[in-house]
Amino acid sequence: MGSEIIVDARGHRCPVPTLRLRRALEDAPSGALVRLYADDPLARIDVPHFAAGGGFELLDLTVTAETLSFLIRKPA
Repeated sequence: MGSEIIVDARGHRCPVPTLRLRRALEDAPSGALVRLYADDPLARIDVPHFAAGGGFELLDLTVTAETLSFLIRKPA
């Protein structure tokens, strides 16, 4: 699976980024990669917790300037 589903939640406070991520993962096919962009510092805690609790795999967390970038895989 080469392309990522992009969820841009910059400018929103938690729990909105996590809720948008959850919606995208629910709609995504099995094995899909979803990239979430957020700028709320609480997302750094909320998103990994959500991923672990939901059985999703957090592949990457990158911090650039004011943006957090999470790459999550939906299980097959």
